[in-house]
Amino acid sequence: MQKAKFATFVEFWSFYLAEHSSVANRRLHFFGTSLAIFIFLNAFIYLKPHYLLLAPLAGYLFAWIGHYIVEKNRPATFTYPLWSLRGDFKMFALMLTGRLSTELAKYRKVA
Repeated sequence: MQKAKFATFVEFWSFYLAEHSSVANRRLHFFGTSLAIFIFLNAFIYLKPHYLLLAPLAGYLFAWIGHYIVEKNRPATFTYPLWSLRGDFKMFALMLTGRLSTELAKYRKVA
């Protein structure tokens, strides 16, 4: 079976949300992204450039736990690395501002 190809991020976003249907998975993503941002900021605040290597590891560790253990699916990062990163930050921002529920409801109607 051929993998879906997306022409735009909007098309990918619908797929991305479907791959993050579990609240637990989304929470793991939120925690991992928060930790990655924290580590990234600390690298600059404390002038520790080697911390920059830890930021993506922290972020991806929790995301991959969410996919492999909770959702039981394969992270989109392997097929769509840049769009997945963009999707993760978009989902993070929507969760942070309390607007993710509205976004999920909008795309569930489309699917």
